Amino acid sequence: MFRPCIDLHEGKVKQIVGGTLGAEPERLQTNFVSEHSAAWYAELYNRDGLKGGHIIMLGPGNDEQAEAALEAYPGGLQLGGGVNIHNAEDWLDSGASHVIVTSWVFREGHVDWKRLKELSEKIGKQRLVVDLSCRKRGKDYLVVTDRWEKFTDVVVNAETLNRFAGWCGEFLVHAVDVEGLCRGIDEELVSLLGKDAPIPSTYAGGASSLNDLEKVARLSNGKVDLTIGSALDIFGGKGVRYEDVVAFNHKNA
Repeated sequence: MFRPCIDLHEGKVKQIVGGTLGAEPERLQTNFVSEHSAAWYAELYNRDGLKGGHIIMLGPGNDEQAEAALEAYPGGLQLGGGVNIHNAEDWLDSGASHVIVTSWVFREGHVDWKRLKELSEKIGKQRLVVDLSCRKRGKDYLVVTDRWEKFTDVVVNAETLNRFAGWCGEFLVHAVDVEGLCRGIDEELVSLLGKDAPIPSTYAGGASSLNDLEKVARLSNGKVDLTIGSALDIFGGKGVRYEDVVAFNHKNA
């Protein structure tokens, strides 16, 4: 199934090439800056019955836009970016269906299982999504944090997916090496998630056509959902029409 997204950067809805996110401002590659607010997109997704989408705040200055989007689609969107044990409940109270956590549970390249346990127990595991966005190093996919710049020692495989699943309800996985490039999905990573992830998972990165949506469903045996960003026409893309992904979801519901 298709899951929508709203990526916020410096208070605007944008599509950014993921691998350049931590770069100097002059090296940051932005595919699209929207003239519409985050709330406009949230209202669109609400109108069309798209569930399980996410808002990602890429850095500071995005709280106001995120709050407006959650108000426009209460209970319909997940929220990630700077989430920690101190603000998670506030975001849920503001209308997020789930909160997405990444950097807060990774410290100095390792998982802080104590932090993850505390957060999971505080808000309930079914409302927690763990972001396992990763880059390939050698033959392994390693989780990256801090604007996808820092490699951790966490390999995305059956063992780690099962351990994390004890403390969360879903996974969000950006294939950072292909994120924003519109050159096709990482088929190996999608297949891995379909085979080894024991809980619902959303994959993002590289989708360039409606065929990628069908391919993700096939490679994962229907277990992995797909987020499409830069290729989507509502984000300035030319590869995928928004009305077609809506129709895909309604057909396959």
